This record gives sequence, structure tokens and C-alpha cells, in this order.
Amino acid sequence: MDPNIENEGAEGGAVHEPRLWVDNGWTAKVIKNEDDDGWAVAMTRDGEREPALVGPWTMGRDKKNPKPLDVNAFNTLVKTASEVIRRHEQALHAAMHKQFQVAADSGRVLVTLDIVPDEFDPHALLAAHDEFGEQLAQVKVRPDFKLTMAAATSWVDAGYAKPA
Repeated sequence: MDPNIENEGAEGGAVHEPRLWVDNGWTAKVIKNEDDDGWAVAMTRDGEREPALVGPWTMGRDKKNPKPLDVNAFNTLVKTASEVIRRHEQALHAAMHKQFQVAADSGRVLVTLDIVPDEFDPHALLAAHDEFGEQLAQVKVRPDFKLTMAAATSWVDAGYAKPA
């Protein structure tokens, strides 16, 4: 990404050009599609190095140059790029957090596994909470520990001993 573009968006100065829009924390840049004769648009959130969304862009009337960006197209692109980011964040959270409700003698127990992607010490935290949210136990496990309903039940039944 062009550092000048990043600075313009960061300073709050809006840019509304046919192939470049910088506004509301986003940069839309129409670029030549390297795969064919067409055009693409890249949507990048301010402060990010990589675009959140790259997609095809409409040809102009001359069938040679891209259609110019306008406020409606920009707003649609912002909405789409924001949705892509939101879905990515949801998928990442789902991959890093698992939970199961287990029936125990003392009542329902919520067993959770949270992966901690630490660069030097990647691990996961296996925890149990009672119906009122009080933590019953927490142990550090390998980051590739597989939490299943059977594993959660076994851990609760074993009195929260660290799994092998």
C-alpha cells in the first residue's frame, strides 16, 4: 500500500478520485487486474497493510478503463469489507474457543478451552465454571488439545485432574 495514501486517511483528509477514495477509515483503490484485462478494487482499512477485500471492478463505458468510484459504490464496498472482517474474526474466535455444558453431581458445569497463541509458549487453558460463573478449576494444556463432550465429561468426572 502506498504510504502516502495511508497518511492521508490517518489524518482524516478525505480523497475522492475516480480510482482512489479515502474516507471513513477505509481506502478503496481501483487497480489493474493482473489475471486478465479487467480491473479490481482493493478495500483496505486504515492502519492495515493488507486489503480486507479485493474483488472485480466494473469496466467503464469505453470498455477499456474502469468505472469511476462514487459515494454509493464506496459505501457498498465498506459494508462488504466490514462484513468480511467480521466473519473472519468470528471464525478465528470459534477456532480459538470451545465450550461444552456437562452434567455433574453438583449441577451443570461449563467446560471451556481457550487457545493462547503465544509466540514463545503456545498453550491452551482448560477451565470449568459452575452455574453461577464461579471458576471451579483451570489447567494449562497443549494448544492442540481436542475438547469434545467426552473429554469435557471425563475431565469433570476425574475431579479436574490435568488431562494426559
